[in-house]
Amino acid sequence: MQEFVQQLINAIALGSIYALIALGYTMVYGIVKLINFAHGDILMLGAFAGYFVLFQYGINPLTLIIAFVFSMAVCAVAGMVIEKTCYMPLRNSPKINALITAIGVSIFLENGARVTPFIGPNPKQFPTIGKKFEGLGVSISYVQIAEFAVAVILMFILYVIVNHTKIGKAMRAVSYDKNAALMMGIDVNRVISFTFAIGTALAAAAGILFALAYPQVEPYMGMMPGLKAFIAAVVGGIGNIPGAVLGGYIMGTAETFTKGYISSSWANPIAFGILILILVVKPSGILGRNTSEKV
Repeated sequence: MQEFVQQLINAIALGSIYALIALGYTMVYGIVKLINFAHGDILMLGAFAGYFVLFQYGINPLTLIIAFVFSMAVCAVAGMVIEKTCYMPLRNSPKINALITAIGVSIFLENGARVTPFIGPNPKQFPTIGKKFEGLGVSISYVQIAEFAVAVILMFILYVIVNHTKIGKAMRAVSYDKNAALMMGIDVNRVISFTFAIGTALAAAAGILFALAYPQVEPYMGMMPGLKAFIAAVVGGIGNIPGAVLGGYIMGTAETFTKGYISSSWANPIAFGILILILVVKPSGILGRNTSEKV
C-alpha cells in the first residue's frame, strides 16, 4: 500500500508537468487548428532561461519565483515571434504547410541552441532542491510539492483568463468561429498572438519544473516531454482545456506506474500505445467532441 501511495504521488507530480505542456498544445490547436511541434522545444528554452537565473543567483524561494517569471516572459515573447514570423504567413495555406513549418521550427530551436555559445551541446547541471518530507513509509520532495502547486496555480489563472476576462471571451469566440469573430470586430491576430504567449509561458513553467525534477538541461530535453504532452492533449481531447489536464494526469499515471511495477523500458511504448488505443476507440479524445465537416 505504501508503495502504491508513493507511486501515486510521483504520478501526480509528473502529470502536473505534462498537463501544463498539453495546455499549450490544446490552446493553440483550439484557436488556429495547428499542432505546434516546436512546443516541446519552448520547454527547453524555458528551462535554460530559468537555469541562467538560478545559476547566477542561487536557488531559494525568491530566486525561484524570479526564474519562473523571467522564463515565462522570455518564452511568451518567443512564442509570439514564432507565430508572427513562421505561422501567420501560412494561416490560409494548406495545413500540411504549417505542420512541416512547425517541425522545421523545432529543428531550428534544437540545433540553434546547440551552436549558441551560452547554451551549447553539452548538458548542464540544473540547480535543484533536495529536501523532502518523509513519513508513513512515503516521501514527498519539495520539488514534487512545487510541481503540483505551480500547476494548480497556473491552471487557475488560465481558467480565470479564459472564462472571466474580455480576452478570454474573444479566445472562445475565435475558437468557435474565427470568421464570425472577425466580423464581430474581434482582433483575431491579437487573440492568436495572446494564445501563443499564454501557451508558451505555460511550457516555460513546465520546463523549470521538469528541470528541477530531472536536474539536467540540454538542447534536446524537450523532445520526449513534448511528444508525451501531445499524446496527453490527444487523449484528453485536443482543443479541450479540461481534456488536456485530464490527459496530462493520465499520461503521468501511466508512465509512473509502468516504471514502478513493470519496467522503465516499457514506459515509452505504453505511452504511444495509449495514443493508438484512443485514436482507434475514440479519435476525438476522452472529453473531445465529434465534429462534422461540410464539404
